[in-house]
Amino acid sequence: MRPGRWHLSNHDALVFPGSFKLKTAAEDFSVVPPFEIRSGGAEQRVPFLFNSPHSGRHYPDRFLAMARLDRNAIRRSEDCYVDELFGGAVALGAPMLAANFPRAYLDVNREPWELDPRMFAEPVPSFCNIRSARVAGGLGTVPKLVGEGLDIYAGRLPLAEAVARIEAVYKPYHETLKRLLTRTHARFGFAVLIDCHSMPASIRVGDSGVRPDFIVGDRFGMSAAAALTETAIGLLIGMGYTVAHNKPYAGGFITEHYGRPVRHLHALQIEVNRGLYMDERTFQKSAGFDALADDLAKFSADLMAMPDHNFIDLPLAAE
Repeated sequence: MRPGRWHLSNHDALVFPGSFKLKTAAEDFSVVPPFEIRSGGAEQRVPFLFNSPHSGRHYPDRFLAMARLDRNAIRRSEDCYVDELFGGAVALGAPMLAANFPRAYLDVNREPWELDPRMFAEPVPSFCNIRSARVAGGLGTVPKLVGEGLDIYAGRLPLAEAVARIEAVYKPYHETLKRLLTRTHARFGFAVLIDCHSMPASIRVGDSGVRPDFIVGDRFGMSAAAALTETAIGLLIGMGYTVAHNKPYAGGFITEHYGRPVRHLHALQIEVNRGLYMDERTFQKSAGFDALADDLAKFSADLMAMPDHNFIDLPLAAE
């Protein structure tokens, strides 16, 4: 996605009057910020950055009033507690960017204008990506569905609502993420983004139908050095977990967009099976939560201990 496609033109503003009146979306997070950088007040000590874009659990009243789903049903797409599971990395000197806005409200792991035209009362701008597989599945930048195909809204939304969320929340989130990565790269000579997610316990992979505990995604080798991927998988297997690689989740927009190994920018997506740490029906943490969080703190520490040359001395054909 070229940066120029991230902005509406003056022509589009005239075609869709009112699309830049952002106070409604901004007010959704006037008390709770839409996202936050967690650093524990300490200086960054490692070239790693953790990101939790789907664990937000602040559901604005205005948003809930638009939705046809109750407070429980609308949480089915939430990566519950993932920010807490990986929170041990912060104490090790790695900042974490964590969303407070819910994925059902806005999905920053999509292109900025990946919109389903069937969701809106007005035509979407011509530059929108309306034909992606994610849009077809109801999971665009402003999602249509949660969970097992549940419609979020009873009717069509004003297009200005989507524009407001993208302008007021999506763009600042990505500007912050980019700034953190740029700062990390400038300080250490390379940067490693660990994009943290969770997946339903029902996920199965391969002909044998194995349920993986983790799925590590590197866009089929395009977003991270092979050594990073191999080490991550090896560490998790060494802890006794079942790990899949790239299937069915190879990484979303964030992994693809920010992972540039030949520029010494590495991005790895890690999916955690929710069955390991929570009850998906009640959204309550299970008895395994603390042990998993401890394992992920150790995993993070071991990953950060990798020698720098793994991220800098790469084959010319890495990208």
